[in-house]
Amino acid sequence: MNASTIISDEMTLEEKLAAIDQAMANAQAQADEDAAARGTVAAPIDPADLTMCDGCQ
Repeated sequence: MNASTIISDEMTLEEKLAAIDQAMANAQAQADEDAAARGTVAAPIDPADLTMCDGCQ
């Protein structure tokens, strides 16, 4: 997830927080949808996972 596609310097703090909340909700919805397609249940997404690059995880 690229933060520059979600927030910008022109946004207020409230707008930035709302955009981050929406991005997290979208990521969780996608994980739930993918899990349902496989017949499993998705665990809640850990926000810390979105702060690390895939190679670091």
